[in-house]
Amino acid sequence: MTDNIAGSPTSDSPLPTDGYVGDPAVRAEWDSRYTDRQQLWSGQPNGALVAEVEGLKPGRVLDVGCGEGADAVWLARTGWDVTALEVSGVALERAAGHARDAGVGIRWVHAGLAEAALPPASFDLVSAQYPALLRTPDAAAERALLAAVAPGGVLLLVHHAGMDTQQADDRGFDPADYVWPSMVAALLDEDWVVEVDEQRPRVAPDGGAGAHHTDDVVLRARRLR
Repeated sequence: MTDNIAGSPTSDSPLPTDGYVGDPAVRAEWDSRYTDRQQLWSGQPNGALVAEVEGLKPGRVLDVGCGEGADAVWLARTGWDVTALEVSGVALERAAGHARDAGVGIRWVHAGLAEAALPPASFDLVSAQYPALLRTPDAAAERALLAAVAPGGVLLLVHHAGMDTQQADDRGFDPADYVWPSMVAALLDEDWVVEVDEQRPRVAPDGGAGAHHTDDVVLRARRLR
């Protein structure tokens, strides 16, 4: 890994909370969401991740939007060399605590995906589980996901089915503002092969935000070169 990734491979390393790179408004929004609840998510790894990673040889993985760290800790426990990226410093503090409790080492990156100084084509797996990636005219987030995958590596993008077709609501959520799996799939060229592109029943852990969603859209693509 290169020096421009914040954090270190040890789980007790200082978090890069003062070196955040990204939109301050996005950071503030997610910090507020985490601060409002002692625990936002279930604390268990996402079911689609567990299912799709089975059979893959552990290597270097980027966990995009790691939240409170359940996926990152699970991946580290199963032999992966984990880099976990998150916009919320509150979430990263919790994630680092869970990693310490589990005795695993994880690199923490406090940044937005499009703004993070990630080494290109360096991850054997890029996992984005229900990410809240803002859409931009230049498709910066979509291209950042693809650019991070090493030749021979896998991009795994999982989202709640049907959310992209909803209307904007009074809470300020507008699906048109966000990146959905179909937008990433549309950018895949002859350097990629799609291994999974389907809607399936969600294997949801008990509790946590988003537990009411019943179906997933799963996109798994392998970079050939």
